[in-house]
Amino acid sequence: MVQHKDGNVYLKIVYYGMGGSGKTTILETLYQLTKDGKREIMPVHELQKIDRTSGTTLYFDRGLFQSTQKNKVFYRVYTVAGQKSFAPLRIKVFGNLEAETDAVVFVVDSQIKFFEDNIEFLQELKNITNNKLIKKIPIVLMLNKQDLKDIINENDFIQILKQENLWYEPGHELYIWNPLIYKTCALFDQEKDIYRSFYEIARRAGLYHIYGDGEAPTNKKVTDSSIVNS
Repeated sequence: MVQHKDGNVYLKIVYYGMGGSGKTTILETLYQLTKDGKREIMPVHELQKIDRTSGTTLYFDRGLFQSTQKNKVFYRVYTVAGQKSFAPLRIKVFGNLEAETDAVVFVVDSQIKFFEDNIEFLQELKNITNNKLIKKIPIVLMLNKQDLKDIINENDFIQILKQENLWYEPGHELYIWNPLIYKTCALFDQEKDIYRSFYEIARRAGLYHIYGDGEAPTNKKVTDSSIVNS
């Protein structure tokens, strides 16, 4: 839920997905890409990470970013621990840690061998959000690890979205809010669409807040072109 404090606006964005999908690396790369202040956001301070000695996330990662164009707009960005046994912690991080989540980036481990695991986590996310994805919580997808072989096809995952009622056909009022799908690589020296995907989910979170009062906007003031074009 969007928070207003001391004249500032805080939007909460969560990176969600199975363990090992690259969420922490994505956040680290996003930090590196934006710390020079030359993009639309910049980090306010160092990332906070709580991980194991193996490098896997134990609880969550967190970063606070500020808009460089509207300096009263901040983004609280989290990743969740992806191990299956940490489902209760994911619910806490997503639902009531500092605030409710305003937008979500679903991170897919693109390796074909993890296809079913990704679906399981997508279904878990639907349950956690009480089926509010798209309708009230904007979502974009990252097909991560595109630098590897034997990876999931974008069209295959669109079929999964359709099966999970997370994809709308042309003519539906929510069609323009279908999740954009980015083929990403999180490694800093090979990064692809790490910033672009964040920019899009931040933009959608803002539009839901400004024009939809926390829901997918259908207001005529929001034209198709203003939504679709980044």
